[in-house]
Amino acid sequence: MIANKPIYITDANCVTPLGFDIETNWKALVKGDSGIQFQEQYGNLTSIYASIIDSDKLNESFLKVSNDSTFSKLEKMLILALYPVVSKNKITEKSVLILSTTKGNISALENQDAPIEDAQLSTLVKKINTFFGFKTEPIIVSNACVSGVLAVSTAKRMIQFGAYDNAFIIAGDEISEFVLSGFNSFQAMSNLPCTPYDASRNGVTLGEASAAVFVTTKKPSHNAVAIIGDGAVNDANHISGPSRTGDGLHKSIESAFKEANIEKSKLDYISAHGTATLYNDEMEAIAFSRSNIDNVAVNSLKGYYGHTLGASGLLEIVIALQSVYNQELLASKGYSNSGVSIPIDVLKENRKQEITYFLKTASGFGGCNTAILFEKIN
Repeated sequence: MIANKPIYITDANCVTPLGFDIETNWKALVKGDSGIQFQEQYGNLTSIYASIIDSDKLNESFLKVSNDSTFSKLEKMLILALYPVVSKNKITEKSVLILSTTKGNISALENQDAPIEDAQLSTLVKKINTFFGFKTEPIIVSNACVSGVLAVSTAKRMIQFGAYDNAFIIAGDEISEFVLSGFNSFQAMSNLPCTPYDASRNGVTLGEASAAVFVTTKKPSHNAVAIIGDGAVNDANHISGPSRTGDGLHKSIESAFKEANIEKSKLDYISAHGTATLYNDEMEAIAFSRSNIDNVAVNSLKGYYGHTLGASGLLEIVIALQSVYNQELLASKGYSNSGVSIPIDVLKENRKQEITYFLKTASGFGGCNTAILFEKIN
């Protein structure tokens, strides 16, 4: 058992409406660009905002990797995100592929002639596993909107306990009429691009994306971060509504700090969940206050990408890594005036700042909550 062995994220990539690599995404984010666009018609839904990847551009990029036309849109997104990460890191006998997603190939259900297996998560991850030639059975992490962050925690713990040498994590979800209709039935969707933590916010905007990272025990010689503490606590508050007291997120944060064994005063940045729903944002502010980190710079990336569900946590970690490497925090797009009862330091504009320690949090349906602490490695 090597439970105390350091674990690092050394390589990462993402595929989003803003670009199909990290560099393109970062440049767009620094300029304040958003992938959220008005959609006059999507299936039976009209006049909505969503962040959607252009299928023609995706197909064109995918042809540089494979000419196999049998892959779905989501599968192409996942493969394109992971491809450069695998190119830099050798798959060994004890490498594992971990997939984070909430809905997977849900659009396959629209084809009534297709076998039900096409929509199953196990089918999806096995296709990706086979494409890259992994020698171990893949793992699926599907736990509502904390899935992407929880996948990193899962990789960390499995590697520390010797089950694997390293892990390639992929996360992705696609926009579908099923998902849009579901959130619309909750009356949770904003009629404008979402504005996390702002007083004018009125709901979530959905998006699609994929992201990938490489997790290893091998200390890197280039830019990287160490995963120094994590926590995942389910407060079982409600099937869809977050806890009013922030109890699960607060305990997740405390667990992460306890394992990391660092003072909270050292924390430089929080990459929050920030869905722009009234109750989620309020709950996060309460949890940050209870953990005595409400004075730390915080942002949400949902104003740029929308809520990408099972991809969101990992995508936001990937972008947070760029903030660390470039020493620049991004504005929380759409934020102007506080709409939460407890003051928190939401970033109104980009800020140049050295970042050594940052926290990533996520919360989701069913009362699930996660928090991971990272440290920059020089």
